Amino acid sequence: MSEFVIVVDFRIKPGQTAAFRKLIDENARASVENETGCSRFDVCADRKDPDRILLYEIYDDRAAFDAHLKTPHFAVFNEKSAPLVAGKSVMECDLVCEGSAA
Repeated sequence: MSEFVIVVDFRIKPGQTAAFRKLIDENARASVENETGCSRFDVCADRKDPDRILLYEIYDDRAAFDAHLKTPHFAVFNEKSAPLVAGKSVMECDLVCEGSAA
């Protein structure tokens, strides 16, 4: 396995989660539908903290992720979501074991 995984933990400013979700959901759908190198883009909401959103994205490789960062839909998301975000952390990973049954 050589897939490249990005995990992003967003802290959203209070009262801004609905607006952020609209933007990130559009970005996630466009990524999977329009980018051949993006196989998964999940948006997860913390059950205990409504202002925390976690992303789990799988790309064929680092080059596919770099291409994602240059797409028009990412540019729109990045620009419009920046004022809604209080903080974020990003973790870059290699997918070493896929637990799903094939």
